[in-house]
Amino acid sequence: MSKDQAAFDAEDNRGDAAASLPNGEEPTINPDLIRREGFVSEAEYRAYFAELGRDVSAPTEDQVGEPVRSSGERILENRMQELRWELEILRARLHGIRRQAATVVTENVRWADSSAHAQLGDQPWLKLAGAMAGAFVITRGLRRLPWGTVVTTALPLAVAAMNRKPARR
Repeated sequence: MSKDQAAFDAEDNRGDAAASLPNGEEPTINPDLIRREGFVSEAEYRAYFAELGRDVSAPTEDQVGEPVRSSGERILENRMQELRWELEILRARLHGIRRQAATVVTENVRWADSSAHAQLGDQPWLKLAGAMAGAFVITRGLRRLPWGTVVTTALPLAVAAMNRKPARR
């Protein structure tokens, strides 16, 4: 008698409680086919499945559908799927950021326009362009002045003006 058979016979000696299910029904599995321990060899493993009516070496048509993949391929495929999912999430976030940036730029332009209207009235950009052109012309004119002569002429006038202020008091 093998050790499996001895263990199985010991279980049968427990009485009716071991032979019936918790709900009171009789078990439908052949008790001779139940294994309580691991297999010693590959041959014993195949023989056990042959007894059950399932030959593991020849899969049926239902089992042939997809080739068996190694665990490395599964890991890579799962990682690729995760990366695709993360890429889709990042694309959605980038789309949202682009939309928000466009909104911010549009709102800043509206704010600048309304601020210019509030400060300068109607046609603020035309008035601003006129002020810039006037500043350019005045700067050009000031560059052409002979500053040495102007300062030499203006300095005695400035000193005389400063001397007059204390005399008034």
